[in-house]
Amino acid sequence: MATLQEIRAKLQQSSQQALSTGDNAIFPHWNIAEGTTTTVRFLPDGDTNNTFFWIERAMIKLPFAGVKGETNSKPTQVQVPCMEMWNETCPILTEVRPWFKDKSLEEMGRRYWKKKSYLFQGFVVDTKLSEDKTPENPIRRFIIGSQIFNIVKNALMDSEIEELPTDYVRGLDFRITKTSKGGYADYSTSTWARRERALSDLEQAALKQHGLFKLADFLPKKPGDVELKVIKEMFEASVDGEAFDMERWGQYFKPAGMGGSGSATGSTTVAAAPKARVDEASEDDLPFEPDPPKAQPKVTAPSAEPAESNDSSSRAADIIAMIRKRQQQ
Repeated sequence: MATLQEIRAKLQQSSQQALSTGDNAIFPHWNIAEGTTTTVRFLPDGDTNNTFFWIERAMIKLPFAGVKGETNSKPTQVQVPCMEMWNETCPILTEVRPWFKDKSLEEMGRRYWKKKSYLFQGFVVDTKLSEDKTPENPIRRFIIGSQIFNIVKNALMDSEIEELPTDYVRGLDFRITKTSKGGYADYSTSTWARRERALSDLEQAALKQHGLFKLADFLPKKPGDVELKVIKEMFEASVDGEAFDMERWGQYFKPAGMGGSGSATGSTTVAAAPKARVDEASEDDLPFEPDPPKAQPKVTAPSAEPAESNDSSSRAADIIAMIRKRQQQ
Protein backbone atom coordinates (compact mmCIF):
# COMPACT_ATOMS: atom_id res chain seq x y z
CA MET A 1 0.00 0.00 0.00
CA ALA A 2 1.30 3.46 -0.93
CA THR A 3 2.17 5.86 1.86
CA LEU A 4 0.41 9.21 2.27
CA GLN A 5 3.57 10.95 1.12
CA GLU A 6 3.68 8.83 -2.07
CA ILE A 7 0.01 9.53 -2.78
CA ARG A 8 0.52 13.28 -2.38
CA ALA A 9 3.59 13.21 -4.63
CA LYS A 10 1.69 11.33 -7.33
CA LEU A 11 -1.28 13.71 -7.17
CA GLN A 12 1.00 16.73 -7.43
CA GLN A 13 2.84 15.20 -10.39
CA SER A 14 -0.47 14.54 -12.15
CA SER A 15 -1.56 18.13 -11.57
CA GLN A 16 1.66 19.49 -13.03
CA GLN A 17 1.35 17.27 -16.09
CA ALA A 18 -2.20 18.47 -16.62
CA LEU A 19 -0.98 22.06 -16.68
CA SER A 20 1.62 21.49 -19.38
CA THR A 21 0.35 19.24 -22.12
CA GLY A 22 3.61 19.41 -24.06
CA ASP A 23 1.72 19.62 -27.39
CA ASN A 24 3.19 23.01 -28.32
CA ALA A 25 -0.26 24.05 -29.51
CA ILE A 26 -0.11 27.71 -28.42
CA PHE A 27 0.73 29.91 -31.40
CA PRO A 28 2.88 32.85 -30.21
CA HIS A 29 1.39 35.62 -32.34
CA TRP A 30 3.11 38.20 -30.12
CA ASN A 31 6.41 37.09 -31.70
CA ILE A 32 5.50 38.17 -35.23
CA ALA A 33 7.68 40.96 -36.60
CA GLU A 34 6.48 44.53 -36.36
CA GLY A 35 4.74 45.62 -39.54
CA THR A 36 3.66 42.08 -40.49
CA THR A 37 0.32 40.30 -40.53
CA THR A 38 -0.58 36.74 -39.58
CA THR A 39 -3.86 35.32 -40.86
CA VAL A 40 -5.73 32.84 -38.65
CA ARG A 41 -9.08 31.09 -38.82
CA PHE A 42 -10.90 30.72 -35.52
CA LEU A 43 -12.86 27.53 -34.87
CA PRO A 44 -15.78 26.72 -32.53
CA ASP A 45 -15.22 25.43 -29.01
CA GLY A 46 -15.32 21.65 -28.77
CA ASP A 47 -17.76 22.15 -25.88
CA THR A 48 -21.12 22.65 -27.57
CA ASN A 49 -22.51 24.15 -24.35
CA ASN A 50 -20.25 27.18 -24.80
CA THR A 51 -22.17 29.90 -26.65
CA PHE A 52 -18.96 31.61 -27.73
CA PHE A 53 -15.91 30.39 -29.65
CA TRP A 54 -13.60 31.59 -26.90
CA ILE A 55 -13.29 31.24 -23.14
CA GLU A 56 -12.19 33.90 -20.68
CA ARG A 57 -9.26 33.46 -18.32
CA ALA A 58 -8.71 35.73 -15.31
CA MET A 59 -5.49 35.66 -13.30
CA ILE A 60 -4.15 37.80 -10.46
CA LYS A 61 -0.47 38.56 -10.03
CA LEU A 62 0.87 38.66 -6.49
CA PRO A 63 4.23 40.48 -6.28
CA PHE A 64 6.70 39.43 -3.60
CA ALA A 65 9.93 41.02 -2.43
CA GLY A 66 11.79 37.80 -3.21
CA VAL A 67 11.91 34.21 -2.00
CA LYS A 68 12.33 33.64 1.71
CA GLY A 69 15.66 32.14 2.70
CA GLU A 70 17.39 32.86 -0.60
CA THR A 71 20.33 35.24 -0.63
CA ASN A 72 20.22 38.01 -3.25
CA SER A 73 16.68 36.94 -4.14
CA LYS A 74 15.07 39.09 -6.83
CA PRO A 75 11.46 40.40 -6.77
CA THR A 76 9.10 37.69 -7.94
CA GLN A 77 5.48 37.29 -8.97
CA VAL A 78 3.09 34.42 -8.43
CA GLN A 79 -0.06 34.07 -10.51
CA VAL A 80 -3.25 32.76 -8.94
CA PRO A 81 -6.61 32.12 -10.62
CA CYS A 82 -9.40 34.58 -9.93
CA MET A 83 -12.54 32.81 -8.70
CA GLU A 84 -14.69 35.02 -10.93
CA MET A 85 -13.59 32.70 -13.76
CA TRP A 86 -16.06 30.22 -12.27
CA ASN A 87 -18.67 32.89 -11.42
CA GLU A 88 -17.77 32.71 -7.75
CA THR A 89 -16.66 35.36 -5.28
CA CYS A 90 -12.95 36.14 -5.45
CA PRO A 91 -11.49 36.80 -1.98
CA ILE A 92 -8.79 39.10 -3.38
CA LEU A 93 -11.14 41.26 -5.45
CA THR A 94 -13.54 41.45 -2.49
CA GLU A 95 -10.75 43.15 -0.55
CA VAL A 96 -9.45 45.23 -3.45
CA ARG A 97 -12.71 46.73 -4.77
CA PRO A 98 -13.13 49.24 -1.89
CA TRP A 99 -9.59 50.53 -2.53
CA PHE A 100 -10.80 52.26 -5.70
CA LYS A 101 -12.94 54.58 -3.58
CA ASP A 102 -9.75 56.07 -2.14
CA LYS A 103 -7.40 57.75 -4.63
CA SER A 104 -4.38 57.03 -2.44
CA LEU A 105 -5.10 53.29 -2.76
CA GLU A 106 -6.15 53.21 -6.42
CA GLU A 107 -2.67 52.47 -7.77
CA MET A 108 -2.26 49.52 -5.41
CA GLY A 109 -5.74 48.32 -6.33
CA ARG A 110 -4.76 48.15 -9.99
CA ARG A 111 -1.68 46.14 -9.05
CA TYR A 112 -3.85 43.40 -7.54
CA TRP A 113 -6.71 43.53 -10.04
CA LYS A 114 -7.44 40.53 -12.27
CA LYS A 115 -5.77 40.35 -15.68
CA LYS A 116 -8.00 39.01 -18.45
CA SER A 117 -7.07 36.97 -21.48
CA TYR A 118 -9.14 34.91 -23.88
CA LEU A 119 -8.44 31.43 -25.20
CA PHE A 120 -9.34 30.65 -28.83
CA GLN A 121 -8.48 27.82 -31.21
CA GLY A 122 -8.07 27.65 -34.95
CA PHE A 123 -5.73 27.35 -37.94
CA VAL A 124 -2.75 29.52 -38.78
CA VAL A 125 -3.55 30.23 -42.43
CA ASP A 126 -0.58 32.41 -43.30
CA THR A 127 2.34 33.78 -41.30
CA LYS A 128 5.92 34.93 -41.73
CA LEU A 129 6.78 33.77 -38.20
CA SER A 130 9.30 30.94 -38.17
CA GLU A 131 8.80 28.42 -35.36
CA ASP A 132 11.47 26.00 -34.17
CA LYS A 133 8.92 23.22 -33.99
CA THR A 134 5.32 23.04 -35.12
CA PRO A 135 2.88 20.50 -33.66
CA GLU A 136 1.55 17.58 -35.66
CA ASN A 137 -1.97 18.82 -35.03
CA PRO A 138 -2.41 22.04 -37.07
CA ILE A 139 -5.29 23.18 -34.85
CA ARG A 140 -3.59 25.74 -32.62
CA ARG A 141 -4.62 27.58 -29.49
CA PHE A 142 -4.38 31.35 -29.20
CA ILE A 143 -4.02 33.39 -26.00
CA ILE A 144 -5.60 36.70 -26.96
CA GLY A 145 -5.32 39.95 -25.03
CA SER A 146 -8.07 42.53 -24.62
CA GLN A 147 -7.01 44.70 -27.56
CA ILE A 148 -7.48 41.97 -30.18
CA PHE A 149 -10.44 40.48 -28.34
CA ASN A 150 -12.39 43.74 -28.50
CA ILE A 151 -11.87 43.86 -32.29
CA VAL A 152 -13.13 40.27 -32.59
CA LYS A 153 -16.14 40.91 -30.35
CA ASN A 154 -17.19 44.27 -31.78
CA ALA A 155 -17.19 42.97 -35.35
CA LEU A 156 -19.70 40.28 -34.39
CA MET A 157 -22.28 43.03 -33.86
CA ASP A 158 -21.83 44.20 -37.48
CA SER A 159 -25.06 43.55 -39.39
CA GLU A 160 -23.09 42.97 -42.61
CA ILE A 161 -21.65 39.75 -41.16
CA GLU A 162 -24.36 37.19 -41.91
CA GLU A 163 -22.69 33.98 -40.70
CA LEU A 164 -20.56 33.10 -37.72
CA PRO A 165 -16.89 33.72 -38.59
CA THR A 166 -16.23 30.13 -37.43
CA ASP A 167 -18.56 28.60 -40.02
CA TYR A 168 -16.70 25.93 -42.02
CA VAL A 169 -18.12 27.10 -45.36
CA ARG A 170 -19.02 30.80 -45.01
CA GLY A 171 -16.66 31.81 -42.23
CA LEU A 172 -14.09 34.59 -42.16
CA ASP A 173 -10.35 34.62 -41.55
CA PHE A 174 -8.90 37.06 -39.03
CA ARG A 175 -5.76 39.11 -39.71
CA ILE A 176 -3.53 39.86 -36.73
CA THR A 177 -1.41 42.88 -37.57
CA LYS A 178 1.39 44.03 -35.29
CA THR A 179 2.57 47.64 -35.16
CA SER A 180 3.91 49.73 -32.29
CA LYS A 181 2.60 52.66 -30.31
CA GLY A 182 4.43 54.48 -27.54
CA GLY A 183 7.12 51.83 -27.50
CA TYR A 184 4.65 48.96 -27.01
CA ALA A 185 3.22 46.38 -29.40
CA ASP A 186 -0.06 47.53 -30.92
CA TYR A 187 -2.66 45.30 -32.61
CA SER A 188 -5.40 47.90 -33.17
CA THR A 189 -5.23 47.56 -36.98
CA SER A 190 -6.08 43.85 -36.85
CA THR A 191 -9.30 43.05 -38.69
CA TRP A 192 -11.61 40.40 -40.11
CA ALA A 193 -11.21 39.48 -43.78
CA ARG A 194 -13.86 40.99 -46.02
CA ARG A 195 -14.52 37.85 -48.02
CA GLU A 196 -15.88 34.53 -46.82
CA ARG A 197 -13.66 31.48 -47.22
CA ALA A 198 -14.54 27.81 -46.98
CA LEU A 199 -12.10 25.62 -45.07
CA SER A 200 -9.61 23.90 -47.33
CA ASP A 201 -9.54 20.13 -47.81
CA LEU A 202 -6.45 19.93 -45.57
CA GLU A 203 -8.15 21.93 -42.81
CA GLN A 204 -11.27 19.78 -42.95
CA ALA A 205 -9.13 16.63 -42.86
CA ALA A 206 -7.35 17.95 -39.74
CA LEU A 207 -10.71 18.53 -38.06
CA LYS A 208 -11.78 14.97 -38.79
CA GLN A 209 -8.48 13.53 -37.58
CA HIS A 210 -7.89 15.58 -34.44
CA GLY A 211 -11.22 17.11 -33.50
CA LEU A 212 -11.73 20.35 -31.59
CA PHE A 213 -10.25 21.21 -28.21
CA LYS A 214 -12.59 21.81 -25.29
CA LEU A 215 -11.26 25.18 -24.26
CA ALA A 216 -12.32 24.82 -20.63
CA ASP A 217 -9.83 21.97 -20.29
CA PHE A 218 -7.06 24.55 -20.51
CA LEU A 219 -8.24 26.82 -17.75
CA PRO A 220 -6.20 26.76 -14.54
CA LYS A 221 -7.29 24.27 -11.91
CA LYS A 222 -10.11 25.68 -9.79
CA PRO A 223 -8.87 26.33 -6.24
CA GLY A 224 -10.46 24.33 -3.46
CA ASP A 225 -10.88 25.42 0.16
CA VAL A 226 -7.23 24.72 1.00
CA GLU A 227 -5.92 26.61 -2.05
CA LEU A 228 -8.25 29.55 -1.30
CA LYS A 229 -6.83 29.77 2.21
CA VAL A 230 -3.31 29.77 0.76
CA ILE A 231 -4.26 32.47 -1.76
CA LYS A 232 -5.55 34.68 1.06
CA GLU A 233 -2.35 34.17 3.03
CA MET A 234 -0.18 34.97 0.02
CA PHE A 235 -2.22 38.07 -0.80
CA GLU A 236 -1.80 39.43 2.72
CA ALA A 237 1.92 38.67 2.70
CA SER A 238 2.30 40.31 -0.72
CA VAL A 239 0.55 43.51 0.36
CA ASP A 240 2.68 43.53 3.49
CA GLY A 241 5.85 43.44 1.37
CA GLU A 242 6.99 39.98 2.51
CA ALA A 243 9.02 37.41 0.58
CA PHE A 244 7.42 34.30 -0.94
CA ASP A 245 7.54 31.43 1.56
CA MET A 246 8.24 28.15 -0.23
CA GLU A 247 7.75 26.13 2.94
CA ARG A 248 4.23 27.51 3.50
CA TRP A 249 2.94 27.83 -0.06
CA GLY A 250 5.31 26.00 -2.41
CA GLN A 251 3.19 22.86 -2.47
CA TYR A 252 0.36 24.84 -4.10
CA PHE A 253 1.93 27.76 -5.98
CA LYS A 254 5.49 28.36 -7.16
CA PRO A 255 7.35 31.10 -8.99
CA ALA A 256 8.95 29.97 -12.25
CA GLY A 257 12.32 28.33 -11.83
CA MET A 258 11.40 26.93 -8.42
CA GLY A 259 10.84 23.31 -9.42
CA GLY A 260 7.81 23.67 -11.69
CA SER A 261 4.32 25.05 -11.30
CA GLY A 262 2.19 24.49 -8.25
CA SER A 263 -0.92 22.37 -8.41
CA ALA A 264 -3.35 25.20 -8.99
CA THR A 265 -1.62 27.45 -11.48
CA GLY A 266 1.57 28.42 -13.20
CA SER A 267 3.55 31.40 -11.94
CA THR A 268 6.44 33.52 -12.97
CA THR A 269 9.31 35.55 -11.63
CA VAL A 270 9.84 39.10 -12.81
CA ALA A 271 13.38 38.48 -14.02
CA ALA A 272 12.94 34.94 -15.33
CA ALA A 273 10.40 35.41 -18.14
CA PRO A 274 11.83 37.04 -21.30
CA LYS A 275 9.51 39.42 -23.12
CA ALA A 276 9.37 37.28 -26.26
CA ARG A 277 8.29 34.06 -24.61
CA VAL A 278 4.87 33.08 -23.30
CA ASP A 279 3.61 29.56 -22.64
CA GLU A 280 0.38 28.04 -21.43
CA ALA A 281 1.32 28.27 -17.77
CA SER A 282 2.28 31.94 -17.85
CA GLU A 283 0.83 34.84 -19.80
CA ASP A 284 2.72 37.57 -17.95
CA ASP A 285 4.18 39.12 -21.07
CA LEU A 286 0.94 39.64 -22.97
CA PRO A 287 -0.50 43.19 -23.06
CA PHE A 288 -3.39 42.56 -20.68
CA GLU A 289 -5.76 45.33 -19.71
CA PRO A 290 -6.75 45.09 -16.03
CA ASP A 291 -10.02 47.04 -16.52
CA PRO A 292 -10.61 47.61 -12.77
CA PRO A 293 -13.56 49.63 -11.47
CA LYS A 294 -13.15 53.37 -11.75
CA ALA A 295 -12.44 55.30 -8.59
CA GLN A 296 -15.41 57.25 -7.26
CA PRO A 297 -15.02 60.87 -6.15
CA LYS A 298 -14.57 61.03 -2.41
CA VAL A 299 -15.77 64.00 -0.41
CA THR A 300 -14.09 64.42 2.97
CA ALA A 301 -14.94 66.86 5.70
CA PRO A 302 -12.25 69.33 6.84
CA SER A 303 -10.21 67.97 9.72
CA ALA A 304 -7.80 69.53 12.15
CA GLU A 305 -5.79 66.33 12.25
CA PRO A 306 -2.63 66.10 10.08
CA ALA A 307 -3.08 64.37 6.71
CA GLU A 308 -2.00 60.75 6.49
CA SER A 309 1.23 59.94 4.65
CA ASN A 310 0.94 58.64 1.10
CA ASP A 311 4.03 56.50 1.50
CA SER A 312 3.38 53.10 -0.12
CA SER A 313 4.72 51.13 2.84
CA SER A 314 2.40 53.02 5.17
CA ARG A 315 -0.59 52.31 2.92
CA ALA A 316 0.34 48.65 2.73
CA ALA A 317 0.48 48.42 6.53
CA ASP A 318 -2.93 50.09 6.82
CA ILE A 319 -4.46 47.75 4.24
CA ILE A 320 -3.10 44.57 5.78
CA ALA A 321 -4.29 45.71 9.22
CA MET A 322 -7.75 46.28 7.80
CA ILE A 323 -7.80 42.82 6.23
CA ARG A 324 -6.76 41.08 9.43
CA LYS A 325 -9.21 43.03 11.53
CA ARG A 326 -12.03 42.04 9.17
CA GLN A 327 -11.05 38.36 9.41
CA GLN A 328 -11.19 38.48 13.23
CA GLN A 329 -14.73 39.83 13.26
